[in-house]
Amino acid sequence: MGTSRVLKKLRAGETAVGVALHLTDPSVFEMASLMGFDAIWMDMEHHFYSLETAAGLMRAARVGGADVVARPGKGEFMRMGRMLEAGARGIMYPRCDGPDEAREVVKWAKFAPLGKRGFDGSGPDVPYMLKPMCRYLHDANEQTFVLIQLEEPHAIDEAEAIAAVPGVDMLMLGPADFSVLTGIPGDFAHPSVTAAMESIARAAANTGKCWAATCGTLEQARRAREMGARLIFHGCDILFVKQGLERIRETLGKEMGLTFESNDGSSYLESR
Repeated sequence: MGTSRVLKKLRAGETAVGVALHLTDPSVFEMASLMGFDAIWMDMEHHFYSLETAAGLMRAARVGGADVVARPGKGEFMRMGRMLEAGARGIMYPRCDGPDEAREVVKWAKFAPLGKRGFDGSGPDVPYMLKPMCRYLHDANEQTFVLIQLEEPHAIDEAEAIAAVPGVDMLMLGPADFSVLTGIPGDFAHPSVTAAMESIARAAANTGKCWAATCGTLEQARRAREMGARLIFHGCDILFVKQGLERIRETLGKEMGLTFESNDGSSYLESR
């Protein structure tokens, strides 16, 4: 159990930076870690690779010391323990409904006395029985963190009660699902999204906790930092690849008149 890069920065009053990685090539995780990103968001709520694959990606991330922040599905409490045993330093728990559910997350993510996480001691988080049990238990509670994601209006109303749960380290708005659930899909500039972020920021400040933000643009990242976000996720590998391919497509189409066939058989330029 190494030192959490995210927690080190947060405890020093600094802002940590993360990136979302969806591709399953370990070299992408290794590169992001070596480039100095503090956190890598591993989304296993929506993506379908196995925990065995996830463990290999976490191993690659350890080369540069980045924290892997793993997101299970809602209610996957037992899976959280295996994510931590594989080497995740943070758990991002989605769709939390209130403080009772947050307490359940802590119970499965932290060892006693903070929670009731089960002990194994043979995985890479220990690592591999190379650390005395008592020291490992202490280090695991000190160097892993629980990030609770709020995505429904009723959960936003309970933000402060959720943040106040012992063992909850951070809150974060899930802006995409929040926008969908409130009838404004993709409108991240909507006043209700801003109000939700403000509620989370206020809840964190009132309870002495931190909050995180996922930001699709530089302006969103700047605004989140100004509002006090201490962990900022910005960018995603699959989006970087898509944007790069789009630039090639645009350039060759406009400058050379070349066409690209879309999956429905129509050319890219015609579909524009």
